[in-house]
Amino acid sequence: MTKDQLLTRRRVLMIGGTAAVGAAGTAALLTAGADKPPAARPAAGPPAHRALKPSAYRLEPLTGYGPPRAATHGRTLVRREPLLRVSGRGRTMVLTFDDGPDPRYTPDILETLREHDVRAMFFVCGEMAVDNKDLLAEMTEDGHVVGNHTWSHPLLTRLTRAEIRSQMVRTCEVVEDACGEAPVWFRAPYGAWNRAAFQIGAELGMEPLGWTVDTLDWMAPGARTIVDRVERGAAPGVVVLSHDAGGDRSQSVRALRDYLPELLDSGYHVTVPTRHYT
Repeated sequence: MTKDQLLTRRRVLMIGGTAAVGAAGTAALLTAGADKPPAARPAAGPPAHRALKPSAYRLEPLTGYGPPRAATHGRTLVRREPLLRVSGRGRTMVLTFDDGPDPRYTPDILETLREHDVRAMFFVCGEMAVDNKDLLAEMTEDGHVVGNHTWSHPLLTRLTRAEIRSQMVRTCEVVEDACGEAPVWFRAPYGAWNRAAFQIGAELGMEPLGWTVDTLDWMAPGARTIVDRVERGAAPGVVVLSHDAGGDRSQSVRALRDYLPELLDSGYHVTVPTRHYT
């Protein structure tokens, strides 16, 4: 065998040996992975939270209405007119009650809403709310939305900016104290809005909400008339205005007992609006 043939043979043997070592190493790695028992799963810990009570469950959708209390509202759009309708799937309607809470009528309204598992909006006056914080807490517990209707129900168009701000701020403080968070909706008494009201409301993180159907229940026209006005005005997106204070509201209480189940039987979804922060 010549010298060149010997050198060629040595190279072949070296290459073959290296390949064999590499293959063996790879085989060893794959085998180790296959033979190794699967890692044990972490032991199950306690549940994230205990099951919610039925009343607390009704609160859950509220988490979508706004940021947590610790967070800032960000910039709220300054509108030139109040929102009059709401968007929603299907035949969605909103029921609103102004001027309360009044311990003579508000509890009956809350009871009727509870019986039908319906949420509504209550635009409260600070001077009424400050002595009835338990009713505000009950509203929140049942999943209703508590809005700002000023402190003493004045005509805002006759007030200075400082007076409008005081009316709104004082009521915000009472609502936050009773409900755990400041209101994010407000409504001008008598539906009398002006530029200052829109601006100050926006600065306080609140959206203005008007109404589409006025029951005129404050005129005490009779429960049947109130029912007829709600049913005739019922349509997707409408906001119904009623009152739970400011006078004898027994007709409003009786009317709600009649028209609410009829609305539900007709396929209407009675709910509360969702805030969209900008």
